[in-house]
Amino acid sequence: MTSLPSLSNVHAESDIESGLEGEGVLLTTGQAAEELGCAITTFRRLISAELLPGLSRRGVRVMVPLEVVQALQARRQAPLGLLPAEEIAVLRVGTARPTDEPERSWLGFAASLPPGDLLKALRGWWRCDAASAAAGGVLPVTVSGYVVAVLTGLDRWEKNPEGRHAFPDARLAGYVTDLATPHTSITSGLDSDRRLAELLLGTRLPSHSGGAIAYVTTHTTVG
Repeated sequence: MTSLPSLSNVHAESDIESGLEGEGVLLTTGQAAEELGCAITTFRRLISAELLPGLSRRGVRVMVPLEVVQALQARRQAPLGLLPAEEIAVLRVGTARPTDEPERSWLGFAASLPPGDLLKALRGWWRCDAASAAAGGVLPVTVSGYVVAVLTGLDRWEKNPEGRHAFPDARLAGYVTDLATPHTSITSGLDSDRRLAELLLGTRLPSHSGGAIAYVTTHTTVG
């Protein structure tokens, strides 16, 4: 009989629920967050963004399959060293919420949004160094530290009276529909966009910022 992988932060057998009819081991959102080393609110954003498969309910609790948590643990770090730029911008977003703006219905990310709606939902006016963001050539979009979408087409930007910048020609190169597998959707016909999407989607990309835009170093130059 094959034993289940040990859980470092779950100490009692009663803390883990066995699913019905062979579903397997299920964790609460709190247990899943502990295993991933993140806050429970951070993990719940992945649920709200519709990125995790196999979820179920036990009363008021959302239950997460153990294999989904293990898959998230196994996600590789974004291979930023393969990018030509020394620094790239990262767009950190929340889960999609309705908006009454005239040109779009949603703000933020949800895996279920059609590509056209998702691109509109991810566009915005941000406080950022637009030239630096454009020089990076790509804008990974992250939810809870995972790359869930990739934007390109950053060559042109606009600035509003409040000092915020937008990239009106931004393209959606691709996005994640299932973070555990992962399943991705490539939405651009350009080879360069496809390569960037395939390189980055579904990877881990932690960043730190007081706003929506963060900056991360890709590799160290010598000389």
